[in-house]
Amino acid sequence: MKSLENGLLKTAMDKHLQPLKEGRFYHIYNQGNNRENIYYNDGNYAYFLQKLDYYLSDYMELYAFCLMPNHFHLLIKVKTIEELDNTANEKFSVFRDNRLSKSSRLGKSELEKSKIQADNEIYSDFISTQFRFFFMSYSKSINKQLERAGSLFRKNFKRKEITNLPYLQQAVVYIHRNPVHHDFCDDFTAYRWSSYSKITEEKITKLKKKEVLGWFNDKENYRFIHSRDVEDDIEL
Repeated sequence: MKSLENGLLKTAMDKHLQPLKEGRFYHIYNQGNNRENIYYNDGNYAYFLQKLDYYLSDYMELYAFCLMPNHFHLLIKVKTIEELDNTANEKFSVFRDNRLSKSSRLGKSELEKSKIQADNEIYSDFISTQFRFFFMSYSKSINKQLERAGSLFRKNFKRKEITNLPYLQQAVVYIHRNPVHHDFCDDFTAYRWSSYSKITEEKITKLKKKEVLGWFNDKENYRFIHSRDVEDDIEL
């Protein structure tokens, strides 16, 4: 019985630690360690988004987000290796060469895999590493601000792959309605640190507005579907 329980626990953990594969959509989320706050003022929210852009915009597309005092949600799509520009590809190439060199010295079988398979696996590790650098950089700033030490976020950020249009729609609505669900506000449409209203604005940003609105057909249907709550299937 204990073996079965351990197996179920491992399965639950693995679900949240799946590799971030190129060309796939993921719901990324995490919260403060011990459910403590991770944002303390408007500058923190803005800085988080700036750091997200700095470390990850070369390697992923952002479709929706919501930042709340003690946790955040992101809907992203990992770019394919072929979609990387020259600078981003150069950074990944250095990471890949270092990995292959280390594998060779340690007698690993990574070099025996096909180039495509090896590149895909290494790229997944590279994306996770970029996320780790992002969280470390942000945490360092908050620790300095608060004169604190230790981990800011819960260990291992969570991720769920999204594989179909209905789930993409559900994820977008869930993310945008989250501030009301957690009693951070009464009206999610007016919540400042979410992409809900930004997606309907004409201003050009890196947020994939046109694509998101396409999932809902148009702005009117986008707003209508958001008016209906979605089932809470996210465990934090």
